[in-house]
Amino acid sequence: MPASGDFSWDYDEYVPGNSLTLYVRGKDLFPAMEAAIERAEASVHLETYILGSDQTGRAFAELLARKARTGARVRLIYDSIGSLDLDPTLETMMRNSGVQILEYHPVAPWRPSWAWNRRDHRKILVCDGKVGFVGGMNLNDENAPADLGGGDWRDAHVRVEGPAARDLDLLFRDVWSAQTGRWFETAGDAATRGPARVKIAANQELLNRFVIREAYVNALLAAREQVSIANAYFIPDWRIRRALAQAARRGVDVRVMVPGRSDSGAVWHAMRARYDSLLARGVRVFEWQGPMMHAKAVVVDRLWASVGTYNLDHRSLQHNLEVNLNVLDRAFAEELASQFELGLKGSREITLADWRRRPPLERLKERLWVSFDYFF
Repeated sequence: MPASGDFSWDYDEYVPGNSLTLYVRGKDLFPAMEAAIERAEASVHLETYILGSDQTGRAFAELLARKARTGARVRLIYDSIGSLDLDPTLETMMRNSGVQILEYHPVAPWRPSWAWNRRDHRKILVCDGKVGFVGGMNLNDENAPADLGGGDWRDAHVRVEGPAARDLDLLFRDVWSAQTGRWFETAGDAATRGPARVKIAANQELLNRFVIREAYVNALLAAREQVSIANAYFIPDWRIRRALAQAARRGVDVRVMVPGRSDSGAVWHAMRARYDSLLARGVRVFEWQGPMMHAKAVVVDRLWASVGTYNLDHRSLQHNLEVNLNVLDRAFAEELASQFELGLKGSREITLADWRRRPPLERLKERLWVSFDYFF
C-alpha cells in the first residue's frame, strides 16, 4: 500500500470508450430506464434490491411482462428481504408472460443454505448487453417525483453505453449462474460509445469482499485538493476513517454529505456517533435538509468519481452484493461535483463546537445505536 499522498492513478485499469449520463432524481431516471427496456431487441436483465408493489414497481413489472411477450429474453433478480412486500400476483403475472425470475436467497429458514444475512443490494439494468444502468435507486415510489405521490429522494444513478455495460451484464450473469447453475451468453458488443474510462468494482458473496473499499481508500490516498462524499448510511470502517483523516491532515478539503433525516432512525443515530472524531480531525460534515438523501457517490479532485450501491457501512463491506461504477473522466467528475455543490446549498454544516453542545439525550441514543453498527 502506498503512503498517503504518494498514490497515482493507474489509467490502464480503466477501460475507455464509455458514454455516461448522470441522474439524481427518479423522475429523470425512470423514463430513461423504461425507454431502454422498450428499445431492447434481444435481452433485458434487471437486478434490484427492492421491486415495490406500489405504482413505480407495478409499472416496471408490467413493462417487463410486455417486453417478454415480444420474444425478448427478460430476466429479473430481486432480493428476498428487500422485496419482502412484493405482491405475489405481480410475480405470477411476470412469470406467465415469460419473464424468468430469480429470488435471491428466499426467506426460508428451514433451508440449510438460507444465508439470511447475505443480500443482493445491487441495482443493475442492462439491455442487449449494450446499455446499462447502475446506482442507488430502487424501483419503488420513494424515488418517484413528489407530484406523483412519491418521496422524491435524492440519489445518484448512471446510464452507461460502451464496454462497461457488458461488464455490468457479466455481473448479472455471474449471480444468475451461481444461484441457478445455468449460464447464458448475451447478444451485443462492447463497441466504443464515448470518452469516459470506467472500471466496474463489485464484490461477491465470499470473494473480493473488499474490492470497493480498496478503491475508496486508494482514491483518498490520491487526493490532493478535494474529496466530496455523499453517502446515505455513513458508518465507515477504521480504514476509511483513517484515510479521510490523513487526507484532511494533508490539507485536502474533505467534505461528507449525509441525510439530515433518515428512513432508519437507528442507523442515523449510529452514523452521527462518528461525527465527533471526524470533525476533530478536520473532516467537514454536512446534513442534507431535504427529502431522504440516498446517494452513494464520491468525487476526488474533480477527476475520479464513483457512483453505485455501496454504503460506507459494515453490511456493504461484509455481507451484501454491491457494485460501483468507478470513473476516471474529468467531465463526468465535474458534473457529479456540481451536483454535490447544489446539495450543499440545501445542507447544514455541522461544526465541532456546535456538535459538542448537543443535548445529552442525543448522545445517549448515539452510544446505544453505534454499539449495534455491526448489523447496519
